[in-house]
Amino acid sequence: MSEETPLICPGCARTYPRSERFCGACGMPLVYVPGAEREASERQRRARKIKPQYTEGELVKVARAQNLAQAEFIAGLLLEEGIPSMLRGSIAGYAPVIGTRDVLVPESGAEAAREALSFEQP
Repeated sequence: MSEETPLICPGCARTYPRSERFCGACGMPLVYVPGAEREASERQRRARKIKPQYTEGELVKVARAQNLAQAEFIAGLLLEEGIPSMLRGSIAGYAPVIGTRDVLVPESGAEAAREALSFEQP
């Protein structure tokens, strides 16, 4: 936000300089002008998808991927369901992570993750 971007009262639509916090007429807290926000980063867009009820507890393994592409695909599927995840792989010395990767989620999201990743054979 630039310093010139005014604040607006959501109640009466009066504008105020950024140094003010409350509307002088009606006492409402001031907000930024709609549309003046800068575009959210990729990290912010991903964080907005996460459901808070799936963020509690220790990390538990819900899947094992054969490679990085598969692991990232699984993580993407979980994120679309609002479930945060983390990938864990084995590192040998200074070599890059190779081989399988575990997909970990917080304990509160484990059941939902397993359900999201399950599929029934026709």
